Amino acid sequence: MIQFNYEINFELENAISTSNWVSNVIIDEDFQEGEINYIFCDDDYLLEKNIKYLNHNTLTDIISFDYTMGKLISGDIFISIDRVRENAIEFDNSFQEELHRVIIHGILHFVGYNDKSSQEKLLMRSKEDFYLSKR
Repeated sequence: MIQFNYEINFELENAISTSNWVSNVIIDEDFQEGEINYIFCDDDYLLEKNIKYLNHNTLTDIISFDYTMGKLISGDIFISIDRVRENAIEFDNSFQEELHRVIIHGILHFVGYNDKSSQEKLLMRSKEDFYLSKR
């Protein structure tokens, strides 16, 4: 089950189609959908989580807490709408495209993709682009 939660004055457009899209990505990656919570928030809220749980004093667009067991995907994905807006401008994307990229980025982490090395980042970006094209 995919749930969307809001810690700021924001509401996801087309929540049902977004949920269906995420579910299809999970199936395409040969995993099963468990409990996935998206929490949309602002920079301050996510910075607090970043400091408290990851000991990072930096702004970020996404933090994911992975509770996946085997092939059953579960976790919490926190997304800063402030960062998504700024990144959309910086990378010359629409807000919606950048938001969907971040939404699927968290799922890709849960199914085993990383983005620490340059090679991993290239693969992650390729997967993001692939699934964005199926949106």
